[in-house]
Amino acid sequence: AMIAGYAQHGHCNEALKLFDKMKGEGVKLDHVTFIAILSACSHGGLLDEGCHYFNSMKKNHDILPTAEHYACLIDLLGRAGRLKEAGNLINKMPFHPTTELWTALLGACRIHDHVDLALHVVEWILELDPQ
Repeated sequence: AMIAGYAQHGHCNEALKLFDKMKGEGVKLDHVTFIAILSACSHGGLLDEGCHYFNSMKKNHDILPTAEHYACLIDLLGRAGRLKEAGNLINKMPFHPTTELWTALLGACRIHDHVDLALHVVEWILELDPQ
């Protein structure tokens, strides 16, 4: 909860320090902790760190990323302007993409004024949820 609080209030470095302290003290990290740290990286523009933490989930902590983890990574990539990479990630996920994942990419398209990709994303969203 503290990591999420730091992230929401723009104290991303404090969130990372607390995360590292937890790891160092042997605290068992769970999927919620990783959502918080990925969110902190996204809000702080810490692309490399976010990608590292995402990749370490399965490799080092035996935690399978969920749609929420992917949404954080897509948001992180989108904020960094790496829209194509974010779209590729959605298409390569081990489960069917949700409208929330596409919406995260749509938000990044808006931020970076990428109208062509935004039109495709809207089509994909409407296929998933025609209402």
